[in-house]
Amino acid sequence: MGAQINRRDFVSVLSAATLGSFVASPAAAQFSWTLSAKKKKFDSHLDYQEYLEKIRKFNKVHESDLYLPPDQIILLKSTTQRFNRLQRLVGHANFHLLGFDDALKLSRSYTQVESFTPEELVFLERLFHETADHYGFFGQKPIKKLTDRIPRREVVKIRRSGNYLYKGKPVEMYKRIKKDLGKQVILTSGIRSVIKQFFLFLSKTEESNGNLSLASRSLAPPGYSFHGIGDFDVGQVGYGKLNFTAQFAKTEVFSRLQELGYIDLRYNRDNKLGVRFEPWHVKVVS
Repeated sequence: MGAQINRRDFVSVLSAATLGSFVASPAAAQFSWTLSAKKKKFDSHLDYQEYLEKIRKFNKVHESDLYLPPDQIILLKSTTQRFNRLQRLVGHANFHLLGFDDALKLSRSYTQVESFTPEELVFLERLFHETADHYGFFGQKPIKKLTDRIPRREVVKIRRSGNYLYKGKPVEMYKRIKKDLGKQVILTSGIRSVIKQFFLFLSKTEESNGNLSLASRSLAPPGYSFHGIGDFDVGQVGYGKLNFTAQFAKTEVFSRLQELGYIDLRYNRDNKLGVRFEPWHVKVVS
């Protein structure tokens, strides 16, 4: 079998009967990691200064950062590897739309992925239901169910980007930006399913040696990303990975975006959501 599933097989597998679909258990929904931190309330100027130090130095380890318990690190690594194999199987574009139940079906159907273990499923379920403010992410959670799906009839693929956007306001806003800024602006990230956000967040957590706080300063935990319901990222042509750094704020594209008057950022500088400054992240959904 080839390294990547073709489009016809992909659609066929996802169109199959949904027997064995994942159902969240009440016990897991009430689960909380064995972590000692509590929600930060910024009761004093000192608290807020400490907080600002964290998000301004988002990629550094801070004394109050919280980590996954040691016994969960093995599961972190195995699930991240499985997500990576899934992405190779379906392709990067399809992976952006992949739902949780679909991921389980594909893992059972293809030996190069192999089925998620019961321990991995519990790990993912618990992480999804954990309240992220325990480790420092204070944003809203727009996606409430682990098994929420992205209907393909409601999305459109943006040419030469490898990304999708929801029809309606997201597509209309992106087209308006393209009309105003021209070929200099590109779509760097559109819709992200729960599965895609899991992969990004877990990869960052693994890279950070299990540091959930550090990971959440750069990437919304699964369920918390507004990419799942309408937001998108833009960049400047030829700027590469720097489009996802504060350096993007120094580009001509960013300056022109600010001048348009209809663009809001999801994560402004020194926001109170526990997230670094993201000058590339366009807020679409209120």
